[in-house]
Amino acid sequence: MSLTDSARVLYGSPLSRPKNAIFAIIVLVVLVLASTFSLFRVYFSTLSPAAIQVYIMGLLGTLLVTLCPLAILWFLDRREPESRWLYVIAFLWGALIASGIAFPVNGIFFKSVGDFVVLHPEIKDVLGEDAVMLLTAPIAGPLVEETAKGLGVLLLFWLFRSEFDNVRDGFIYGALVGIGFNFQETPFYITKALIETGDIPLYYQIADRLAVLGFAGHPLFTGMFGMGLGLACQTTRRWLRVAAPIGGWLLGFAAHFLNNMVGLTIALVIYFQTGQPVADTPATATPALVAPFLNQWVQHSAIKLVSYFPFFLIVGVMLWQSGIWERTVIREQLADEQESVITPEEYEAVKGDRIFRTRRIDGTDRRTSAAIVRAQNELAFRKWRVKQMGQSLDKDTLVASWREVLGHLRA
Repeated sequence: MSLTDSARVLYGSPLSRPKNAIFAIIVLVVLVLASTFSLFRVYFSTLSPAAIQVYIMGLLGTLLVTLCPLAILWFLDRREPESRWLYVIAFLWGALIASGIAFPVNGIFFKSVGDFVVLHPEIKDVLGEDAVMLLTAPIAGPLVEETAKGLGVLLLFWLFRSEFDNVRDGFIYGALVGIGFNFQETPFYITKALIETGDIPLYYQIADRLAVLGFAGHPLFTGMFGMGLGLACQTTRRWLRVAAPIGGWLLGFAAHFLNNMVGLTIALVIYFQTGQPVADTPATATPALVAPFLNQWVQHSAIKLVSYFPFFLIVGVMLWQSGIWERTVIREQLADEQESVITPEEYEAVKGDRIFRTRRIDGTDRRTSAAIVRAQNELAFRKWRVKQMGQSLDKDTLVASWREVLGHLRA
């Protein structure tokens, strides 16, 4: 029985039932509207026309640079591409819903810490006039933002299990949510600097927040939580299915916490060395055109590569191992298939697949070749999943559907 693309994406999902799908759509629309209203009320309604122009300029600049990490994720996803709709949903969750949740909740933290500093003015004797920011950032940012972003990845994991196969899928979904959040946050800080200092740190902020090809920051933080969920799908160990998502979120939290602790750490070091707080002078943003963008991007990337090295190492090793797992599953699960699914020549190409290589089907155009390779890989991953669940391959609708798709592509 052949399934449509939408039916395959929703296979085994609670959303495959019309009532659940309608309810989910209503909830999603409400969340988008509530988040948009929250962002407008808390932030956009206070901006002057000039600030709005700067925000739009920052948004366009961020979008241009954001194409780089999106292209990298697309390449990582080449063996078993996820639905484009899920790409859009993950990105919009970070850009609208997660940011719409985080901004007002962060404001509550800032107010609470501000009230505490007012009651204890001696804190400013140590940290200076930026005491509220220095104390709040390590608490509110990691806790609130990683929870808001992680909730979106968790919902994708629950609602689209047939599209969530392994560590690589998890990293892609988590990074997409983080990229969306970055897309909203970067122009926010550019505009914030304009309001506070009168300068427009366009190059500085984009270079800082999109360093290391766009992955040093929110895409890295949330990507590690996604990797934990993906490992829970990929592993056969029960304890790891529970521990991996928790560990992934804690890694993202730790990286975010260390990033936000930099300012507080510097302030404390200055105080203990000099006995004086950080100079109580208005902070000046780095001018937009002090140095070429590429120079600033290279500098920020080098600093963050060193700062986040343990986290980048974990991500790199897990993605590398996930690639080995993908090729192994494809090779093992397609070994017993008939020529209507994969020919002996095609199977030889499967065995020769490598980390940066993408196989093609000889004698076909590019589009048909990509469709056949994708269907073969999807079939292999589904067979692995069915076997892990202890179910019959002959009775699985999705396995039969992918075999039928391959038959049609051969014709």
